[in-house]
Amino acid sequence: MGSIAVIGLGAMGRPIARNLLEAGHEVVVWNRSDGPADALVAEGARRAASVAEAMHTPVVFSILSDDRAVAETFLDTGVLAQTPRGTVHVNLGTVSAALARRAEAAHAEHGVGYVAAPVFGRVPVAEAGALNVLAAGDPALLDRVQPFFDVIGSRTWRLGERPEQANTVKILGNYLIACAIQSLGEAVSVAERAGVDPMQFVDLLSSTLFPGPVYSGYGSMIAERRYQPAGFTTVLGRKDLHLALQAAADQDIPLPIGELLRTVFDNAIAAGHEADDWAAIAEQQPR
Repeated sequence: MGSIAVIGLGAMGRPIARNLLEAGHEVVVWNRSDGPADALVAEGARRAASVAEAMHTPVVFSILSDDRAVAETFLDTGVLAQTPRGTVHVNLGTVSAALARRAEAAHAEHGVGYVAAPVFGRVPVAEAGALNVLAAGDPALLDRVQPFFDVIGSRTWRLGERPEQANTVKILGNYLIACAIQSLGEAVSVAERAGVDPMQFVDLLSSTLFPGPVYSGYGSMIAERRYQPAGFTTVLGRKDLHLALQAAADQDIPLPIGELLRTVFDNAIAAGHEADDWAAIAEQQPR
């Protein structure tokens, strides 16, 4: 079995690290606060005292919240200069294409491999080891880390040799989820005003025209007005929407629905839904 570090033990990082442990890998963990690592250490993981120490593991997974967190942890601290050449850093987080380009160049400067591998799937999917892994980078590096992807995911989608390609796909996928949430909120609002049972309406849609987890999962949340516990917060949703708008602008392509959603997200956060699941943007529709 291999040796791997997991940096960032939030809602997704913890089950990813646990699955790697259960698969028999030697797992090193680091988190900004000690608490999230305690249970994993009790289960057999080794706690790194610093990011620099964790980066002495041959393969490193990180899953941090945004561009700033990645830059502050890896790019602006000198940690890459302390990392052994040949180490591979796999960034599972959702970051901008610009950050991916910067990170790839910074890692290459120090002889450290860099792969982007954001994932599709909420926490229960991560717990089941059934994530869809969106991977891009040097094919040799992807081959090297594939055994770890096989533990955390049900399928790895190889999307190109430039890390930014995986991040672009992830951003666009999240953009389409936001569009679906908005349209579901609109449709449920109209159906409910017309006297139709909203849960039956969602069940019909997700069983016939729109099968799959997006319409069934988010549709149920909207119909029940159930936004806690949050699998993915409204604040994070707005962050990913802005990444989609930025990616489109980089290609000189307008996103008219995205501009509408910018206002919807801002209004939802102003109304106090920042810590709710991003399905709460549906509350901007009259019911």
